[in-house]
Amino acid sequence: MLEHMWHYAPTAGHTPDADLTGYAVEAADGHIGKVDKHSSDVGSQYIIVDTGVWIFGKEVLLPAATITAIDHEARNISVARSKEQIKSAPEFDKNKHLGDRAYRDQISGHYATGGPGH
Repeated sequence: MLEHMWHYAPTAGHTPDADLTGYAVEAADGHIGKVDKHSSDVGSQYIIVDTGVWIFGKEVLLPAATITAIDHEARNISVARSKEQIKSAPEFDKNKHLGDRAYRDQISGHYATGGPGH
């Protein structure tokens, strides 16, 4: 099961009460956007990134396990995926991301395998 994708790694620097909204998000190969929303709910931890002009104003959903470091002082989040892997992820669906298990499994599978270009 890919449920581990929806949990922060103990070394990521996540604190349950931290508001990550507005933090800059850096892929392994460059800036991808800013955190628009996030969840710290156990078993359903993720960030939603507003990519701005990078991929034409779309939002992307990143499971917590993709996050390698959170720097609260610098308001920066590092993720262990490339820009291409993030860009090629299944399209973010704001109506499905909370309760649709098939959608979550699709997202998990994409990031667990690294997606195209990994």
